[in-house]
This record gives sequence, C-alpha cells and structure tokens, in this order.
Amino acid sequence: MAAERLHTGTEAPAATSARVGVQIDGVTKKFGAFTALHEAWLKIEQGSFMTLLGPSGCGKTTLLNLLAGFLEANGGEIFVDGQLMTETPPYAREIGVVFQNYALFPHMSVEKNVGYGLAARGVPKREIASRVADMLALVKLSDFGHRKPKELSGGQQQRVALARALVIRPKLLLLDEPFSALDKNLRGAMQVEIKEIQRSLGVTTIFVTHDQSEALSMSDRIAVMSAGRIRQVGTPDEIYRRPTDRFVASFVGDVNVLPAKLERRLDDRASVMVGAVRVEVPAGTVDGLAPGAAVDLFVRPDALAIGEKGSGFPGTIAAHVYQGSHVDVLVDSPATTGGRLLVRVPGTQAPHRWPVGQAVGVTPTGDAVAFPPEAA
Repeated sequence: MAAERLHTGTEAPAATSARVGVQIDGVTKKFGAFTALHEAWLKIEQGSFMTLLGPSGCGKTTLLNLLAGFLEANGGEIFVDGQLMTETPPYAREIGVVFQNYALFPHMSVEKNVGYGLAARGVPKREIASRVADMLALVKLSDFGHRKPKELSGGQQQRVALARALVIRPKLLLLDEPFSALDKNLRGAMQVEIKEIQRSLGVTTIFVTHDQSEALSMSDRIAVMSAGRIRQVGTPDEIYRRPTDRFVASFVGDVNVLPAKLERRLDDRASVMVGAVRVEVPAGTVDGLAPGAAVDLFVRPDALAIGEKGSGFPGTIAAHVYQGSHVDVLVDSPATTGGRLLVRVPGTQAPHRWPVGQAVGVTPTGDAVAFPPEAA
C-alpha cells in the first residue's frame, strides 16, 4: 500500500532499478494545530543530489530537520539506505549536516572542528588525524588546520563545515541553505565545488534553498514545495519547462501569463488560442476542460520571439534591460494578464533592432503550458 501511495501525485514510478538512498513515506509534522508538512512522499536515488525548493515557510526546512532527527514526525516513516530511521536518535543516523550558519566551534582549531564527530564516536586518534587530513585536502584547506574559525573567510568556514559533515562518512548529507551568507561570486564558486565533491564521494545529498538558480544549476532532481506540500518532483529541465501546476510555473523562473481559450485536445497534446494565435501545450494540465473553456497560458521569456507588426501577439516595445549575454525586452501588450510581456533576446542587438515605441508582434517559439484560471 505504501508503495502505491508513493507514486501518486508528485512522484511517478521510476523506470530504473537504481538503489533508493532515501525514502519518505507519508511523513507529516504538526506544531499544535498548524500542519507544517502534509503527508510527504518522496524517493531519492542513492548518490544523487536532491534539492528541496520553495519560499520561506513552505516546509522544506521542517522536512530536513525530520530527516536529521531534530524533529519527531507525527506520522509516516523515513528510510535511509533501506533502514528505518523514524525513531532513531540524530547521533545514530549516520547523517552529516551543514547548517546555514555553519555552527563551527569558535574555540577549536579547524582540525579539531573537522574531527569532532569522529572523536565523539570514539574513533582512535591516529585514524582521526588521517581522516581529517584527507578531508582537509579534499576541501583545499590542508594548510589551515591550526587556524581558528574567526581567522577564515566565509567560504573557508563553509568548507570546514562541509569537511566536518563528510569526515564521518555519512549515508546522507543535508545542506541547509549553506550559501546564504556568501556574496554572489563566492556563492557561485562554492556551488561548483560542493557539487564536484558530492559527485566524487557519491554521497546522497539533500539541499534546501529558496534560490531557483541554485536549485536549477546544482540538482539532479528538485522537489518544489509550497504550504507544507510537495508540488512537483522532477529534473531541473522538467521543473522549468514542464511544470505541473500554477505554483511551480510561477515560482521557478520568470514567466508570462496570457488569458487564452482551450481549442481542442488530441491524445497528450492540446491547443489553446490567444486571440488569433494558436499555441500547442501538454494536455495533462487541462484535463476535464471542454473546448472553449478559459485557461491561462504560461510562457517563459526565452520561449518568445519578437517579429514584425502583425505577427503573433500585438505589442509595443516599452523598455530594454541589458543583461550581458542577452537583453530582456519589455513589450506592452493587451495579450498578457499584466499588460506587459517579458521577452529574453540573445545577444545585444535588440535595442537597435527593436527601439522603444516600435510596434511589433510576439510569437511563442518554445514550450508553453496552460492551466485553468485561478478561482475567484
């Protein structure tokens, strides 16, 4: 029964025999009368990088704390490498955690910080020294072992926290928004480093973030969460290009919303009309709607192209936003709900080709998806 429940709603059955590293079966968490996590079902492949993505208060950190054993579930079961962990205390779960604030011991050296978990487990001193040295080499801090945390940069402190979590050879690594205190350039560098380390060690990793770009760039799979529920699970490309509900479509990346009407359905595809423009979409998100029904069409800025007046949706160039490798072009148009379309044009020539005030047409060129309108 549990396996059947797992594959309804957010998670489709896997087409592979890959070993499951983490299995979450109907886990719920309440704080008094408030339900922070509604019956979560999730399977995570061993050695993969899974991201829990969502806004503040969506339940992602609650789920992470349940996995770590810092919170007790009100219902459901958690398995790590096939072993039931629901009632196992945190120290016995063989799980490494990197906290948002790193939680390093300020009075201890880098070596002592990294080796703390091994010492607490009674590992012999000689083995501790060897494993700590290996781990500091992995995170490129071999020459910093005798320093204190206050003598390190933010990125170096993060590496110490990562080394401390990994030195115990965990079955599962949990990362709780570890980049939030870093500046943009350092954040990008550390994302690459952590992903490379994770791949080299093959440790199953669950990463919590509200940053969509982090999730899209780092993850093997993403679980998008909202209001205590897992809304969709998929690869970064699936989440971005084939969202299964309005929240996912709106939360992950920029999107244009255009009022439309369902024209027809044919097998797994459907067509909708935005004025005189026909757009093809997946049929699954408009199940149960009759031809002529109102829908909202969601189109990414990079799935639109600007053309001559009379083609596509009518509009007038309103502004250009230079972004280096591309230009974001804002087009005033009656076709969209907000009155303005965002079109992402590669290169830098858009302002010259399409000056402000010019009448144009905007045409869908890539993936789009339609959903029933929001209830009034």
